[in-house]
Order: sequence, then structure tokens, then C-alpha cells
Amino acid sequence: MIQHLTHYGCHILLPLAIALVFYKRNWKIAFITMLAAFAIDLDHLLATPIFDPNRCSIGFHPLHSSFAITFYLFLLVPKKSRLVALGLVIHIFSDVVDCLLR
Repeated sequence: MIQHLTHYGCHILLPLAIALVFYKRNWKIAFITMLAAFAIDLDHLLATPIFDPNRCSIGFHPLHSSFAITFYLFLLVPKKSRLVALGLVIHIFSDVVDCLLR
């Protein structure tokens, strides 16, 4: 139960907090943009089984690989890609926390 609360809390509350603090005027757009990072979980569709509660996503799925994570970190630099990158990095952070709590 703690694991699920922490995992989804990071996925939702962390982007919300960042949007409210750093993007006050456009917090809704910033929040939704960061939540769009959930789309990287589409790579789970490539796995068999699609969902395994005992599997760590980091390093297993292609969009959760070290190469992809490095790319997400570089996307933080340009202002135009920063919100998407923040969402991706927060998503990866949430998955890392999830893996550590297993």
C-alpha cells in the first residue's frame, strides 16, 4: 500500500507541486504537460507479461533504459522541451523509488 501511494504520489503530486511553484500563471498547462510523460509507459506493451508487479521498469523497458534516461536529462536544457523533460525525469524518479521499495 505504501509503495503504491509513494509511486503514484510522485507521479501526480510532484508535477503538481512543480507546476504550482514554478509555472504559477500556466500551472494547468504545465501540470498536464508533465503528466503526459505517462506515455512512456507505452513501452510496457512490448513486454510479456505487459504488467508484472515484481518487475522493475528501469533498465527493462526501452523507454526506461539508461540511454533514454540520459536523453531525458539532456532535454531539460532547452526551454522548449523542459516541461516534457521534467515530466519524463519525474516519471523515471517515481519508477526508481518504486524499484527501491520492492
